[in-house]
Amino acid sequence: MLAKPSTRSTVRRCAVAGALGLTLLAAGLPTAGADDDGPGLSRFHNQKIKWSACEGMDVSKDLQCGKVTVPLDYSRPDAETLELALARYRATGDSRGSVLLNFGGPGVSGVSELATSGKDFMHLTNGYDVVSFDPRGVGRSSPVTCGPATVDIVEATDGDEEMADPHDVLRQLREAAAECEKRSGPVMRHMGTVDAARDMDVMRRALGDGKLNYLGFSYGTRLGAVYAAQFPDKVGRVVLDGVDTLTEPLAKQGLAGARGQQNALENFLDWCAEDIACPFGQDPRSSRRQVEQLVASLDADPVPSAFGEPFSGQDLVGAVGQALYSRQLWPTLERALAQLIEHGDTSGLEGFVSGGVNLPVRRDDDGGLSDEEDIPLDNLPAALMAINCADDPDRPSAEQVTRSLGPLRRQYEEASAIFGPYRLVQVLMCYGRPKGTDYIREDVKDLDTARMLLVGTRGDPATPYRWTEETAERLGPSAVVLDNKGEGHTGYASSKCVHRKVDDFLLYGSLPPYGSSCGSEDDAGRSGG
Repeated sequence: MLAKPSTRSTVRRCAVAGALGLTLLAAGLPTAGADDDGPGLSRFHNQKIKWSACEGMDVSKDLQCGKVTVPLDYSRPDAETLELALARYRATGDSRGSVLLNFGGPGVSGVSELATSGKDFMHLTNGYDVVSFDPRGVGRSSPVTCGPATVDIVEATDGDEEMADPHDVLRQLREAAAECEKRSGPVMRHMGTVDAARDMDVMRRALGDGKLNYLGFSYGTRLGAVYAAQFPDKVGRVVLDGVDTLTEPLAKQGLAGARGQQNALENFLDWCAEDIACPFGQDPRSSRRQVEQLVASLDADPVPSAFGEPFSGQDLVGAVGQALYSRQLWPTLERALAQLIEHGDTSGLEGFVSGGVNLPVRRDDDGGLSDEEDIPLDNLPAALMAINCADDPDRPSAEQVTRSLGPLRRQYEEASAIFGPYRLVQVLMCYGRPKGTDYIREDVKDLDTARMLLVGTRGDPATPYRWTEETAERLGPSAVVLDNKGEGHTGYASSKCVHRKVDDFLLYGSLPPYGSSCGSEDDAGRSGG
């Protein structure tokens, strides 16, 4: 699940680099026994959370904030520490413990997301404290930043002209990676899902829960699966919605993303053509050609954005890609495209895009929580790159990248003439960063845990349904699949059926039979509901 859209567009290419990969931990990290404190870890496992009103945030008075302390480096728990920000809505009656939420990204602030979308989870407060958190490097938890290098990464991979000299692109990416680490401090070297999963077990203990009850979306499904592999006997009621891949290399992930977004665009254009107000007319086939022509026209001759910056065809692709993540946004996307085509007004489209580039210089970090106003505006793309690059062991050489770029470009353009070139840049984002862990790819499989519910949505443009089936087969008999025959990224917020079945499992342990399905709600009206 994505962060709430802002009104800035310049970092839009970073926000779709959501399939990158590289972790700084040793390969083959052993499974951690949840009752084995290990040397120096007992002080973290015995802490208690002090909850209080959320200061400096315009949030519901019912939302409480707290923090936990974790080791910066789990191999050296007696050394530096980090504080991680948490937020919760308390159970309305007798609490059976907590359910922990992760909203995806990676790089999304759980505290901010719970504050803005908490109403979607209020039914769970019938039995649980509903808790979310800012993972290490994200939000208030020692946020990472690349400073101006965020823009450098975008510009180095921006279009045919820049990609004409791969060696120069790779040099710029190496320099940008070094700048990211310099500005972010020591937390950058200890990010990744393996560390985040261990942090979640510290949270579980601090919350007083014997087992982890968990609801993870998109990237949060990867985090939940890694937790289950590390702490199999501490898995409670776990739901993974919008299931991520655990095995595919970056190039294949990018292709899947391009195909998924192309399918979602075609479904949107079919829907739009039924409305007399559709800016592309009533012929879906003609609409597809018009979109391609519009992208090409804006790349050749950008129009001024609401901020005075050029709004190019690639800015348009990024905005449309974000809007396609939710069918509920289709009517708004239709109006925003009409504004652009009829009046040259980009403001509606800019509202879909996450990110920003007013980049403050990162201060020295002592591991304590950052104030809201001190979170760098590039924290989402910077954290996304750091975490995804920390989770993937593949690091092709400069020669391999240069040799494969041409064939890859053709594959991506065949997958989608609109989204293919846009998604291709993510293949390069980890170049210049240390090689990541192979733990997720090699060891997160054949789990002996309590049964977990995996939700896959047929029309998901970000996490294709086949990833749900593949991950379920990989995890083994513990995984139970719910087939959501709908559109959009994840099912909990868009399908009443999925919402009900997930809540029934988390609250009452009522698990649907393997292969159960929820019907499409696409015909609920032009409002997108």
